[in-house]
Amino acid sequence: MAAAAELTLLEKSLGLSKGNKYSAQGERQIPVLQTNNGPSLTGLTTIATHLVKQANKEYLLGSTAEEKAIVQQWLEYRVTRVDGQSTKEDLRTLLKDLNSYLEDKVYLTGHNFTLADILLYYGLHRFINDLIAWETLHRLPPASLKPHTHHRLPAIACPEPADHCALPSWVLALLCSLAL
Repeated sequence: MAAAAELTLLEKSLGLSKGNKYSAQGERQIPVLQTNNGPSLTGLTTIATHLVKQANKEYLLGSTAEEKAIVQQWLEYRVTRVDGQSTKEDLRTLLKDLNSYLEDKVYLTGHNFTLADILLYYGLHRFINDLIAWETLHRLPPASLKPHTHHRLPAIACPEPADHCALPSWVLALLCSLAL
Protein backbone atom coordinates (compact mmCIF):
# COMPACT_ATOMS: atom_id res chain seq x y z
CA MET A 1 0.00 0.00 0.00
CA ALA A 2 1.46 3.35 -0.98
CA ALA A 3 2.10 5.85 1.80
CA ALA A 4 -0.52 8.27 0.45
CA ALA A 5 -3.16 5.52 0.58
CA GLU A 6 -2.11 4.63 4.13
CA LEU A 7 -2.39 8.25 5.22
CA THR A 8 -5.81 8.56 3.61
CA LEU A 9 -6.97 5.43 5.48
CA LEU A 10 -5.51 6.81 8.69
CA GLU A 11 -7.42 10.08 8.19
CA LYS A 12 -10.63 8.13 7.77
CA SER A 13 -10.01 5.89 10.80
CA LEU A 14 -9.22 8.97 12.92
CA GLY A 15 -12.50 10.57 11.89
CA LEU A 16 -10.91 13.49 10.07
CA SER A 17 -13.43 14.90 7.63
CA LYS A 18 -11.26 16.81 5.20
CA GLY A 19 -9.11 14.92 2.76
CA ASN A 20 -5.53 16.11 2.54
CA LYS A 21 -3.62 16.06 -0.69
CA TYR A 22 -0.41 14.09 -0.61
CA SER A 23 2.47 14.08 -3.02
CA ALA A 24 5.63 12.02 -3.07
CA GLN A 25 9.24 12.98 -3.47
CA GLY A 26 12.38 11.12 -4.39
CA GLU A 27 13.13 7.64 -5.56
CA ARG A 28 11.61 6.08 -2.43
CA GLN A 29 8.40 8.10 -2.92
CA ILE A 30 8.43 9.67 0.55
CA PRO A 31 5.05 11.25 1.28
CA VAL A 32 4.70 15.01 1.55
CA LEU A 33 1.75 16.95 2.97
CA GLN A 34 1.43 20.62 2.16
CA THR A 35 -0.22 22.27 5.14
CA ASN A 36 -2.36 25.38 4.92
CA ASN A 37 -0.65 27.05 7.85
CA GLY A 38 3.04 26.59 7.21
CA PRO A 39 5.75 24.45 5.74
CA SER A 40 5.11 21.08 4.18
CA LEU A 41 5.47 17.95 6.28
CA THR A 42 7.63 15.11 4.95
CA GLY A 43 7.68 11.45 5.92
CA LEU A 44 5.10 8.83 6.79
CA THR A 45 5.52 8.93 10.55
CA THR A 46 5.78 12.73 10.73
CA ILE A 47 2.55 13.16 8.78
CA ALA A 48 0.78 10.34 10.66
CA THR A 49 1.73 11.92 14.01
CA HIS A 50 0.44 15.28 12.75
CA LEU A 51 -2.89 13.67 11.77
CA VAL A 52 -3.25 12.02 15.19
CA LYS A 53 -2.71 15.38 16.89
CA GLN A 54 -5.08 17.09 14.45
CA ALA A 55 -7.76 14.53 15.36
CA ASN A 56 -7.16 15.13 19.11
CA LYS A 57 -6.34 11.46 19.62
CA GLU A 58 -2.93 11.92 21.18
CA TYR A 59 -3.44 8.82 23.33
CA LEU A 60 -2.48 6.94 20.14
CA LEU A 61 1.03 8.39 20.55
CA GLY A 62 1.43 6.88 24.03
CA SER A 63 0.32 7.91 27.49
CA THR A 64 3.59 7.74 29.45
CA ALA A 65 7.10 8.85 28.54
CA GLU A 66 8.13 5.20 28.15
CA GLU A 67 5.12 4.34 26.00
CA LYS A 68 5.73 7.40 23.79
CA ALA A 69 9.33 6.27 23.28
CA ILE A 70 8.16 2.75 22.40
CA VAL A 71 5.65 4.16 19.88
CA GLN A 72 8.45 6.19 18.27
CA GLN A 73 10.70 3.13 18.25
CA TRP A 74 8.07 1.09 16.40
CA LEU A 75 7.29 3.90 13.96
CA GLU A 76 10.99 4.00 13.11
CA TYR A 77 11.01 0.19 12.83
CA ARG A 78 8.13 0.39 10.37
CA VAL A 79 9.97 2.79 8.07
CA THR A 80 13.43 1.21 8.34
CA ARG A 81 12.71 -2.52 8.60
CA VAL A 82 9.24 -3.21 7.21
CA ASP A 83 9.41 -0.85 4.24
CA GLY A 84 12.87 -2.22 3.42
CA GLN A 85 11.76 -5.83 2.99
CA SER A 86 12.87 -7.34 -0.29
CA THR A 87 12.47 -11.12 -0.05
CA LYS A 88 9.96 -13.54 1.41
CA GLU A 89 12.68 -14.96 3.62
CA ASP A 90 13.37 -11.48 5.03
CA LEU A 91 9.66 -11.10 5.67
CA ARG A 92 9.36 -14.47 7.39
CA THR A 93 12.28 -13.54 9.65
CA LEU A 94 10.66 -10.19 10.42
CA LEU A 95 7.33 -11.86 11.24
CA LYS A 96 9.02 -14.44 13.48
CA ASP A 97 10.85 -11.66 15.32
CA LEU A 98 7.62 -9.71 15.76
CA ASN A 99 5.80 -12.81 16.94
CA SER A 100 8.50 -13.44 19.56
CA TYR A 101 8.37 -9.83 20.74
CA LEU A 102 4.58 -9.86 21.00
CA GLU A 103 4.38 -13.22 22.73
CA ASP A 104 3.43 -11.64 26.07
CA LYS A 105 1.84 -8.43 24.73
CA VAL A 106 -1.51 -7.52 23.26
CA TYR A 107 -0.18 -4.59 21.24
CA LEU A 108 3.28 -3.27 20.38
CA THR A 109 3.46 -1.07 23.49
CA GLY A 110 1.92 -3.70 25.75
CA HIS A 111 -1.79 -3.31 26.42
CA ASN A 112 -2.62 -0.06 24.60
CA PHE A 113 -3.48 0.30 20.94
CA THR A 114 -1.32 3.03 19.35
CA LEU A 115 -0.35 4.62 16.06
CA ALA A 116 2.52 2.13 15.90
CA ASP A 117 0.02 -0.76 15.67
CA ILE A 118 -1.90 1.00 12.91
CA LEU A 119 1.14 1.85 10.78
CA LEU A 120 2.74 -1.55 11.28
CA TYR A 121 -0.51 -3.17 10.19
CA TYR A 122 -0.68 -0.96 7.11
CA GLY A 123 2.96 -1.68 6.30
CA LEU A 124 2.55 -5.44 6.65
CA HIS A 125 -0.83 -5.62 4.93
CA ARG A 126 0.51 -6.10 1.40
CA PHE A 127 2.90 -8.83 2.55
CA ILE A 128 0.29 -10.56 4.67
CA ASN A 129 -2.24 -10.48 1.84
CA ASP A 130 0.28 -12.17 -0.44
CA LEU A 131 1.16 -14.78 2.22
CA ILE A 132 -2.50 -15.49 2.96
CA ALA A 133 -3.17 -15.95 -0.76
CA TRP A 134 -0.20 -18.31 -1.02
CA GLU A 135 -1.17 -20.24 2.14
CA THR A 136 -4.82 -20.46 1.06
CA LEU A 137 -4.01 -21.64 -2.45
CA HIS A 138 -1.65 -24.30 -1.13
CA ARG A 139 -4.34 -25.68 1.17
CA LEU A 140 -7.02 -25.94 -1.54
CA PRO A 141 -7.45 -29.20 -3.41
CA PRO A 142 -6.21 -28.90 -7.02
CA ALA A 143 -9.71 -29.50 -8.45
CA SER A 144 -10.97 -26.31 -6.80
CA LEU A 145 -8.38 -24.11 -8.52
CA LYS A 146 -10.37 -22.99 -11.51
CA PRO A 147 -9.33 -19.97 -13.58
CA HIS A 148 -12.20 -17.83 -12.28
CA THR A 149 -11.12 -18.41 -8.66
CA HIS A 150 -7.70 -16.79 -9.14
CA HIS A 151 -8.29 -13.36 -7.68
CA ARG A 152 -6.96 -11.32 -4.80
CA LEU A 153 -8.32 -11.96 -1.36
CA PRO A 154 -10.38 -9.29 0.39
CA ALA A 155 -8.45 -6.67 2.34
CA ILE A 156 -9.14 -8.51 5.60
CA ALA A 157 -9.07 -12.31 5.52
CA CYS A 158 -9.16 -14.70 8.45
CA PRO A 159 -7.86 -18.12 7.40
CA GLU A 160 -8.41 -21.13 9.58
CA PRO A 161 -5.42 -21.80 11.83
CA ALA A 162 -3.18 -24.57 10.60
CA ASP A 163 -0.03 -26.10 12.01
CA HIS A 164 1.87 -25.34 8.81
CA CYS A 165 0.59 -21.76 8.50
CA ALA A 166 3.57 -19.41 8.30
CA LEU A 167 1.64 -16.45 9.68
CA PRO A 168 2.33 -15.62 13.31
CA SER A 169 -0.68 -15.72 15.62
CA TRP A 170 -0.53 -11.99 16.41
CA VAL A 171 -0.72 -11.17 12.68
CA LEU A 172 -3.77 -13.37 12.23
CA ALA A 173 -5.37 -11.84 15.32
CA LEU A 174 -4.59 -8.32 14.11
CA LEU A 175 -5.93 -9.02 10.62
CA CYS A 176 -9.11 -10.48 12.02
CA SER A 177 -9.72 -7.79 14.65
CA LEU A 178 -8.86 -4.59 12.81
CA ALA A 179 -11.28 -3.11 10.36
CA LEU A 180 -9.13 -0.17 9.33
